[in-house]
Amino acid sequence: MIIKLDQAPNDVVSDLLRDYRDLTDVALRTKNESTFGIFIAEGQTVISRAAMAGYLFRSVLCEEKWLESVLPWVDAQTPILISSNEMMETIAGYNVHRGALASMVRRALPEPEDLLQSSDRVIVLEGLVNHTNVGAIVRSAAAFGFDALLIDQQCADPLYRRAIRTSMGAIFSLPWSRLTAWPDSSPLIRDAGLAIVALTPDISASSVSEISLPSRFALVLGTEGHGLSAGTRGIADLLLRIPMKQGIDSLNVASAAAVAMYALSRESV
Repeated sequence: MIIKLDQAPNDVVSDLLRDYRDLTDVALRTKNESTFGIFIAEGQTVISRAAMAGYLFRSVLCEEKWLESVLPWVDAQTPILISSNEMMETIAGYNVHRGALASMVRRALPEPEDLLQSSDRVIVLEGLVNHTNVGAIVRSAAAFGFDALLIDQQCADPLYRRAIRTSMGAIFSLPWSRLTAWPDSSPLIRDAGLAIVALTPDISASSVSEISLPSRFALVLGTEGHGLSAGTRGIADLLLRIPMKQGIDSLNVASAAAVAMYALSRESV
């Protein structure tokens, strides 16, 4: 169902635009995503990957020149709102460089216990609040063959628009769930038979290039600023570090994650 915004009555499009209105307004966006159970996919590549993963559309908002690239992924009943780039910027609150947005329906998250039982290599994120870093880590996890992602109660939403875009839609193929309490929920990992491995810049930790890990493990990554909490360090079976030249004490968490995941997965990639 194609609707041109400049030709449709205001009362018709008002509800349809609610999902996209003021996407840079954190309070409004969070309320909409929670109340309506949605997420926003941006750009043809991400939209198509979400569709291929089976996510359902609520609507699409795009420039007319992007219509042909969107049509194969939506059914005839999905509202496709055609807009100018200027109007999209007014609605969303930022310049939509990729020309298309889709409002899509979230799925219920699986139980962490179920993910752990069916996974050999898991990423656990503790307190990562930067959406770009979360998206980059998701992309690396998918690239290096990790089976699942668990995030703690403070971690940024992997289905936030910027996180999805940075992951290039990899979050749609990487099973994930949120832990309600970390590190108190760490026994779930051990009960599933996985070792808890924590990445740290601590010079006393074992090098990722020299260690032989169990076949099943959970790699825990800490916050961008403060690193791992004392609680996580206390429950870790093994502390790992990335060896670096003298005078360089750490990498950005997304870069460190990519290096560590490659080093720990190099035999199977």
